[in-house]
Amino acid sequence: MASGEAGGGPPGLEALKLRASECIEAAAERLGALSREIWAAPELAYEEHGAHRALTRFFGREAPDAPWAVRPHYLLDTAFRAEWAAPAPGREPLRLGFLCEYDALPGLGHACGHNLIAEVGAAAALGLRGALETLREAAPPVQIIVLGTPAEEDGGGKIDLIEAGAFNHLDVVFMAHPSQENAAYLPDVAEHDVTVKYHGKTSHAAAYPWEGVNALDAAVLAYNNLSVLRQQMKPTWRVHGIIKDGGVKPNIIPSHAELVYYLRAPSMKELSTLTKKAEDCFRAAALATGCSVELIGGAHDYYNVLPNRSLAKAYVENGEKQGIEFISDDSVLNGLSGSTDFGNVTFVVPGIHPYFYIGSDALNHTEEYTVAAGSQEAQFYTLRTAKTLAMTALDVIFKPGLLERVREDFKLQLQKEEFLNATREDTPAVA
Repeated sequence: MASGEAGGGPPGLEALKLRASECIEAAAERLGALSREIWAAPELAYEEHGAHRALTRFFGREAPDAPWAVRPHYLLDTAFRAEWAAPAPGREPLRLGFLCEYDALPGLGHACGHNLIAEVGAAAALGLRGALETLREAAPPVQIIVLGTPAEEDGGGKIDLIEAGAFNHLDVVFMAHPSQENAAYLPDVAEHDVTVKYHGKTSHAAAYPWEGVNALDAAVLAYNNLSVLRQQMKPTWRVHGIIKDGGVKPNIIPSHAELVYYLRAPSMKELSTLTKKAEDCFRAAALATGCSVELIGGAHDYYNVLPNRSLAKAYVENGEKQGIEFISDDSVLNGLSGSTDFGNVTFVVPGIHPYFYIGSDALNHTEEYTVAAGSQEAQFYTLRTAKTLAMTALDVIFKPGLLERVREDFKLQLQKEEFLNATREDTPAVA
C-alpha cells in the first residue's frame, strides 16, 4: 500500500500527515467540548451512560455527507462502535481500530484522564479519515473502527468485548493514555484482583469472647502475612490491599471480615506464582484463627501489555516531528506502570498504548490530576498526541513493509510470552 510521491498517484505521505493534523485542528473546539462534557460528569465502570451518549452523538453528527456508521450499546450497554470505510468495492480492507475509554474513579472523578483518552481516540480517527478522504478514488481499502470501551478501571470492558468478538478481524489498534511523561511504551503489568472473605462466629467480646471466632483477627493476620512475604517478593511484584469490612461494634466478636487485594507482576507466569503465595497467606490466617475463608477472583485478569517495536518506532518518529520529547529507553525499561485491560487486547491484535504528558506533574489517581485532566492546557498535548497516532496509522497504511513488521513483532512477542509461560521459573537473584 505504498503511496505515490509524484505523477498520477495519491499525494505524498507527508502531505497526508499534514492533512490529518489540519483535520484535527479544525475539530479542536468540538473535541475539547466532548472531553469537557465527559470530565464534568464522571461515571463509574459500566455506568458511563452520559459519556456513551456524548460520544455516539459526536460521531452521529460528524460530517453528514460522509457519515460514520454508529452502533450504540455495542455488545455492552455503555460500549459503542463507529465505522467509516474508504470506498473500495470488492477489496478486503485494512481495519484500524481506535479505542476510547471514559470511566472515572470513585471519589476522584477523572483522576486518570479517561476523558482525554476518549478525545484522543476520537480525534485520531477523525484525522485519519480526513487524510484518506483527500485521496478519493485512489484511497486504499481502509476501514476505521472507533470502539468505545467502558470499565477499564474496574471490570475490564475490553476483555468483555474481546470475548464477544469485537476485536475479531482488526489489524492494528491505537490508543493513548495521559501521564506525567511521554513514552511510546511503558511496561504495564499483569494484574489479578481477589476478594477475601473470612467467616467466624459472633460472641460478646467482654462477657464470653471464648465462644467467638474472630474474623477480624483472620483479616489482620492475612494483612500481616503478606507484609512479611514482601521480603521474598521480586522487586517488580506489587501487592496492595484494604480491609473493607472488620466488624460492626467493638463489643461484638466480628463474624465476618473482608479484604480486597490487587496482585501485579510483569507476566502472567509470574502473576500465577505471586497469586499462589498470596492465597497461601490468606488460607494460613484462616487456619490460625479457626475461620473459614472464601477467595473470590475478579471477573477478569488483566494481562501485561506486549510491546510492538515497529509501531513504537513509527510513533516516536512522528512524535518527535511534532515536538514531543520522549523519556529515555533506560527510563522505560526501569520504570513501572499500572495495569490495563489493553494488555489483553495486545494478546489478540497488534497495538500501541503510548503515554503522554498533559502539562502537569501531578500524579494519576490524585485530586490534582483530576484538575489537570480538565484543564485547557491539557488540550494542546492531547491533540498533539492524536495527530501523532493518526500519522502512525498512515505509516501503517502506506509505508512499504511496516504492516508486515508490525505483524511479525506481534507474533514474536506472543511466542516470547508463551515461552515464558511454559518454561520460566523463579530463579535466585544474583548477589
